[in-house]
Amino acid sequence: MAKKAVATFAAKAGAKSMVKCIRMDKSPKTGAYVFTEQLMEAEKAKEFFNKK
Repeated sequence: MAKKAVATFAAKAGAKSMVKCIRMDKSPKTGAYVFTEQLMEAEKAKEFFNKK
């Protein structure tokens, strides 16, 4: 299935500039770490990682 998803993204125009960003944040309620994932344009990746 993963190869099919990759092939689907590659077929779309402008898809080469898309990246999946994963950030690890600490939950204020429990203190445990949670992972935030988002698929976005490569230019906006720095903004995603600078957010807290």
